[in-house]
Amino acid sequence: MVLAQPTPPGPVSPAPEETPEPSATCAGDLLCNQLFEWTGLPWFAEGSYYILVKPLRIVLIVVVAVIIRYLLHRGINQLVRRTSTTAVPTILRPLRERIPTAASDPTAVFPERRRQRAEAIGSVLRSTVTAVVFSIATLLVLSELSFNLAPLLASAGIVGVALGFGAQSLVKDLIAGLFMLIEDQYGVGDTVDLGDATGVVEAVGLRITTIRDGRGVLWYIRNGEIIRVGNKSQGWAMVIVDMPIGFGGTEKATEIMRAAAAAVAADPDLVDHIVEPPEVLGVETVTVDGTVIRTIAKTTAEGQFAVGRELRRRLAEALENSGITARLAAARMYAQPAATADEGGTGQGGAT
Repeated sequence: MVLAQPTPPGPVSPAPEETPEPSATCAGDLLCNQLFEWTGLPWFAEGSYYILVKPLRIVLIVVVAVIIRYLLHRGINQLVRRTSTTAVPTILRPLRERIPTAASDPTAVFPERRRQRAEAIGSVLRSTVTAVVFSIATLLVLSELSFNLAPLLASAGIVGVALGFGAQSLVKDLIAGLFMLIEDQYGVGDTVDLGDATGVVEAVGLRITTIRDGRGVLWYIRNGEIIRVGNKSQGWAMVIVDMPIGFGGTEKATEIMRAAAAAVAADPDLVDHIVEPPEVLGVETVTVDGTVIRTIAKTTAEGQFAVGRELRRRLAEALENSGITARLAAARMYAQPAATADEGGTGQGGAT
């Protein structure tokens, strides 16, 4: 009996490796499917939304925000530069340039003032643009990171309302200062009357205006508390001089004062500051000292004080040289004290 020998086993073929396949959700996504075809990595394809899409969206938001901020800043800078160096429509000009002056070309008189004002407004606009653009970009980035913005916005609204109630005066001052700059109500170097203080403006800010009065006192005035502004440095000024002449002849005094006023108008040191020649109007009032004659002169804002002093000096000298002032002094009566008994007088009730 022959026993069959077992057949030796042949080489065992290895089992076929399983090809990784993405999930059904990824297979239906064009981007995920494309990334899987390129890389063959299902985990990378399925996580592409968080690995590539969201970071790219965030980078795109930041880049767009930077570009928008750059373009807006460039537009503001061009507007500021054009406003500082070239002519602008009347409605956009500073207030003092819309007021008639002795100068034929207002843009040549106030270039530095216009430049400073334009730079101040441009700085405020650039800061506002930066805050708005990057605030919106921050909210969009937080939204991409799956933050719930509803509670954040609600909290920001509550905080804003609380700050609005708690800082009403500050907001009022800032808004008033901004409109003051836009309207060019006054600037550094102007002589203004703000009600509580009158003097020369030394500094202008969005919240505080600094004024130095005639006695050297420095006043800090909040812009929100300024109700009215009297600017003595804008446009032209009117010098008014009232001279008493007693009860003498008004016609002669008027002629003398007109000659003195004409001499002031011909003064080469003052001719550039005089817009209209001085004019003697005539009798203004009648007092116990006699009649008062009024003289007026229209001058530039910068030259009003020099013209006023010289006009008063020449009018006073002319009246004195003509003798009118001496008659005015002689016509006045001065009360004399009653003589006493010690001075040799009888006195009331004294011995005779």
